[in-house]
Amino acid sequence: MVSERILRKLSQEDYFSSAVRYFWDKRASQAKDQNDRGVRDQGFRSEATGGKHMDGFFSLIRSLLVDIGVPEDDICTQKRSLDLPGYFRAEKQWDLIVIKHYPDGKRELVAVLELKSQKGPSFGNNINNRTEEVLGSAYDLWTAYREGAFRTSPSPWLGYMLLLEDCEGSRRSVRNNEPHFEVFPEFKGASYIERYRQTCLRLVRERVYSEVCYLLAKEEDRAKPRNYFEPDEILSGYRFLRSLCSHLSNFYEIS
Repeated sequence: MVSERILRKLSQEDYFSSAVRYFWDKRASQAKDQNDRGVRDQGFRSEATGGKHMDGFFSLIRSLLVDIGVPEDDICTQKRSLDLPGYFRAEKQWDLIVIKHYPDGKRELVAVLELKSQKGPSFGNNINNRTEEVLGSAYDLWTAYREGAFRTSPSPWLGYMLLLEDCEGSRRSVRNNEPHFEVFPEFKGASYIERYRQTCLRLVRERVYSEVCYLLAKEEDRAKPRNYFEPDEILSGYRFLRSLCSHLSNFYEIS
């Protein structure tokens, strides 16, 4: 059971604002750093190739888990500790993992998180890749779980978070290519923002992921107290983190 203290904390209107602000600031500093060193990737790639722009979210989620009573040693965030075996591939590196350690040496896989972001202008080039990646990763993990890769672990909590840039390009209606059959009505002329929303909803409804968090953010709003938007209550940050904390309460003394 998640305590009222934690629920109040999660319900803060600007809960992710500091992480979103860090995201924009980190991208800008990485682009400037590459420019200063005379190493410039094409287009906006210089803002992304430096990595670490989602660290604000990792830090926020990790702090929450420690706050509710998860031992720090059970929370894996360092690169060398994030690989889990797959079924169709040897292993995959996730973004945050919770492994419960018992005094007798037993270990259980408790939670697995994947955090992604996308900034324009290449929304069309990335959306199918993102969708294939998120589906494939989940299917690989659940198959590995079914085949006993995680030993006696009960079913883990699997979460996916996506931060998408809210801009003219992501809001523009996209033409469908239907040479043989029609796409589903929800995708007819839908913007990239709406396409991602439909994908994220399906990931939850089809139980591919335990929960999905979908956030939109405008770069020009980064200094505002509330600098992001949640386009669907089912995909809200509050629901996402409340579900994670509730699952963890089955393994830890949550306060």
